[in-house]
Amino acid sequence: MNNIDKIRRSVGFIGESDEIIEMLSLVSQVALTDISVLITGESGSGKDMVARAVHKNSKRKFESLIIVNCAAIPSGIIESELFGHKKGSFTGAIENKKGYFEEADKGTIFLDEIGELPKETQAKLLRVIESGEFIRVGESKSHKTDVRIIAATNRDLKEEVDKENFRQDLYFRLKTININVPPLKKHINDVNLFIERFGLEFSDQNNIPFKGFTSEAINLLKSYSWPGNIRELKNTVESLLVINKGERITPDMVSQQLNLTKIDSGNNLVPVNEKSDKIERELILKQLLFLRQDINEIKQYILSNSSDSEIMKTNPALFLPIDKEQNKSPDMRSNSSNDIKDAQIKAIKDDAVGEITMNEIEREVIERYLKEFKGNRRKTAKALDISERTLYRKIKEYDLQS
Repeated sequence: MNNIDKIRRSVGFIGESDEIIEMLSLVSQVALTDISVLITGESGSGKDMVARAVHKNSKRKFESLIIVNCAAIPSGIIESELFGHKKGSFTGAIENKKGYFEEADKGTIFLDEIGELPKETQAKLLRVIESGEFIRVGESKSHKTDVRIIAATNRDLKEEVDKENFRQDLYFRLKTININVPPLKKHINDVNLFIERFGLEFSDQNNIPFKGFTSEAINLLKSYSWPGNIRELKNTVESLLVINKGERITPDMVSQQLNLTKIDSGNNLVPVNEKSDKIERELILKQLLFLRQDINEIKQYILSNSSDSEIMKTNPALFLPIDKEQNKSPDMRSNSSNDIKDAQIKAIKDDAVGEITMNEIEREVIERYLKEFKGNRRKTAKALDISERTLYRKIKEYDLQS
């Protein structure tokens, strides 16, 4: 158990379930060897943390860990990225360049999403695993590297071999040790630990109060199937803290965030597809409202601290011909104390998103929150992070029924 605790502390691994303990036990057994490791598991399950744990508890822990996302590198340049290239070997090769394998010498290289590697590159990777040799693009001379290889994939490589998408010999070399990372639904009782970690970290980084989750909210989260695994849980916790700033998270908040209204055959709550974008839309609308407020504050500052000619010269896009039918921006109306001409204020263009104006977005956001809080202005103002006085003015301005 001491070894497992050491591995857990080395990368901050979370989890007390039997599945996690078993996986960490395997990590402790293979970490001190130099054998290649294949890490498998669903997307978002934490394969990268397992790779870091293997490296940090190996004999190479004081050397480099080079992380390569094979899926993110275009096939046309992946060999140059992995093995390096010679100056002039192709258009744009203006100097000699070391590849990831050369940079990782004496250390560890983590090839994430190795199932996306082109077959022609797989053969060259096999050579590195077997002999430690590689050839830079544009050269004929072999180079040596002493590197440990850790690979990860969310694909079934055996199936990819059967489909002839992945080399069988490379598959056998990689799968000598296979560490499978369980999906979150297999160790769902660890959700409490993840919530605490993600909540405290996000609260500290963003200065957002974290008052925790009610036991009912946690039970609701445990009943969800988490197709996106730990990554989805992390994003959910952070979104809940942003949207419900300073509030203790309740089941209603969780249901709204995940849009949980149906139950699948396994008695797990699942999101309803036809409304899957509702929460995201409301969050975007709210952020656009805040953006509009920031823009107006910036405009007021610029106008009140710069000369007319300077503004017109350096920011011509801010000004349009005066339209008598166009209303002034609400935040500009109370700015009469500044020495700014009314014509200038009217000439500031009201920002728009697509075919709707920021005024329309602001009206919709306020209307939605008033409806959600059943006309309670105090709660609505708090949710929108504005004063009740400002909310009252907006309600009158947009002729909203509260």
